[in-house]
Amino acid sequence: MRRGIAVGTAVVLVLEALAIAFVNWILGLVVRHQSMSLAGMNSDAMAVGSWVMGALFALFLVFCAVLVARIAKQDRMTGRVARIVLIVCAVVHGVVGALVVGLVGWLAFVTMMVILAGLVGTLLMYAPEDESLTDRPDPSERPGKPNGGEAPPSAAPPATA
Repeated sequence: MRRGIAVGTAVVLVLEALAIAFVNWILGLVVRHQSMSLAGMNSDAMAVGSWVMGALFALFLVFCAVLVARIAKQDRMTGRVARIVLIVCAVVHGVVGALVVGLVGWLAFVTMMVILAGLVGTLLMYAPEDESLTDRPDPSERPGKPNGGEAPPSAAPPATA
């Protein structure tokens, strides 16, 4: 089940990257064809800015999708840097979800929360186990001695002279 969720999250991230790139491309075209400026800024500069930011965000989402797909393929969590990148991606989706509820509507919010749930689910289901608990032997168990070296409960105390 966890592999399926990871694959689904990767697919949704790629689709989101395509949608972000498309929306920013259209936005850049609209801004380029207007004859207005914003605070004296040229409309061509705003269009290029929209295209660059859309491309960078889409590349980030594709990179996150590749990380999630790699996790699904190996069926284990990758390194610490990959986990940090996926956590950043999850936080970005939470913030964007909070913003789009007022700007775009509830359907966009639900979409962002579904993607956030996939990311968080992947991070939690593939969370590495705590090595500090599994690598350390139990201090009450010593090799070769039963009960950690203590005398068995049925043994009599040593005699004193």
